[in-house]
Amino acid sequence: MPAPSDPARAFEAHDHAHCAREGMARAEELARQRGLRMTPVRRRTLEILLEDHRALGAYEVLERLAQDGFGRQPPVAYRALDFLVDNGLAHRIQRLNAFTACSHPGEAHQAVFLICRLCNSVAEAPSAAPRQALERTAGTVGFSVERASIEAVGLCPQCATS
Repeated sequence: MPAPSDPARAFEAHDHAHCAREGMARAEELARQRGLRMTPVRRRTLEILLEDHRALGAYEVLERLAQDGFGRQPPVAYRALDFLVDNGLAHRIQRLNAFTACSHPGEAHQAVFLICRLCNSVAEAPSAAPRQALERTAGTVGFSVERASIEAVGLCPQCATS
């Protein structure tokens, strides 16, 4: 079985309930250490993102929150998602206009997202190499990179063999 930090985990069979519990425990500990307030809606939003290794749109999250009694107004989901992203507990996947739980909360990392174009599964592969290459290239023209998101689109192992 792949290690919790192994990006292959998102694409392979594993005890996902354990994976989600592990992710929630890491997030709760990080919030405690940083003195962050994990409100019920923020906690539930993170639980929803941790249910699968795939990205969810804000309205998908909002629908789930509404089913759980948290209201149907878009700011409910957007505020919770912004909090999670701002605090390194989730990432925004630009290509999909969606969100996914961070696989490495509390760790300094530059993620490369591997996105399956058929099933929207997302694996987070922490790697310094793409960021370093980007900064070197930018530096040659005097550009200073402040923020970057690297998203690779292709097929996960299951969809590639289907």
